[in-house]
This record gives sequence, C-alpha cells and structure tokens, in this order.
Amino acid sequence: MSKPIRTAIVGVGNCASALVQGVQYYRDVTSDDVVPGLMHADLGGYLPHDIEFSAAFDVDLRKVGRDLGEAIFAPPNNTRRFAEVPRLGVAVQQGNLLDGLGKYPREIIPADPQACDDVTRILNDTGTEILVSYLPVGSEQAAAWYAERCLEAGCAFVNCMPVFIASSPEWKRRFVEAGLPMIGDDIKSQVGATILHRL
Repeated sequence: MSKPIRTAIVGVGNCASALVQGVQYYRDVTSDDVVPGLMHADLGGYLPHDIEFSAAFDVDLRKVGRDLGEAIFAPPNNTRRFAEVPRLGVAVQQGNLLDGLGKYPREIIPADPQACDDVTRILNDTGTEILVSYLPVGSEQAAAWYAERCLEAGCAFVNCMPVFIASSPEWKRRFVEAGLPMIGDDIKSQVGATILHRL
C-alpha cells in the first residue's frame, strides 16, 4: 500500500473541481485496470485514491471557509457534476489576491485584496507535499508568490497555468537547490488546466 500524497490546491475553480471529482470518481481503480479517461491509472505505484487533499486556497469569499467538497461547486464554477464528492474535512483558506483576478472577474467575484492566511504555515501544518496551482491565466505575481511559499514550506509545485515558473532558469535553480520537484508550465495532460477546461 502506498503512502497518501498530501496535495493542496490554489485556485478552487473549474479545473480544481474536475480534479477533485476525478479523484473521487476513480478512487476504486486498481493498477491492473484499463480505464477510459486515464492515461495511466498506476503512476510509479500510486493510484488516484492515493491523492489526499490537505489544503485549498482561493480569494473568492463565497468559497473561503467552506469545505473543499462543497466549494468546488460554488459559483461561478460550472463544471459538470460527474462524481459525488463528500465533505473532505479541508476548509478553503484565504489566498493572496495579488493579480489573481482580471478586470472582468473582479466585477463578479467578491474578494478582499488585503486578506491572506499564512500559506506557508498551513502547508507545513497540513503536511502538504505538493501544491497544485490552478490560478487564472495572467496571474504572474500570484504564481511567483505561491512558488515562493512552496520553497519556504518544502513542498513541490505543479504550475498548471501559462506563467513561466518551471521553465524559468532562476526558479528551476532554486527548486533544484532546495531538492524540490517543480513541473509546468501550462500542463496539457489529464490533470492540467488546458485539457480540463475543454471537458
């Protein structure tokens, strides 16, 4: 039996909804199963049920404080419900706004630009091993800010949006020196933002 992968999400939008639902949907898959919709059910001995959500961050006040299993269905999210997601025991924490909302989303998404929980402490306290970033496209400052929190907390960073973090020589150097994995940018795969928003 493999050890759970303690996974945090920043940006509890449609892509995060698809990921959380997908983990629930495929939770009974075994390494011998051939599953439509999954490139590889078994990845290095890990299966979908090994993903354990440890923390979540967002700036939308309609999601902050709610259980992740509920927040993934809060407006303005509109991802199709394809799995029953129970309460996960993970409250969505207040993220750092920075440039994380564009001009038009700011008009419809209630956010507090001054508020931000202690992300590094939360990542440490929850034993998070990987932070998956589903920040909106164009969130350059926010992407860099969360990558920095990963370095402080000693956890991996998966950048699922097209801001140059993993492809930046400076960021690469810093993560390599810290002995931490970092992948991205704009992952077009089974769990990346580009492919998920097309579903």
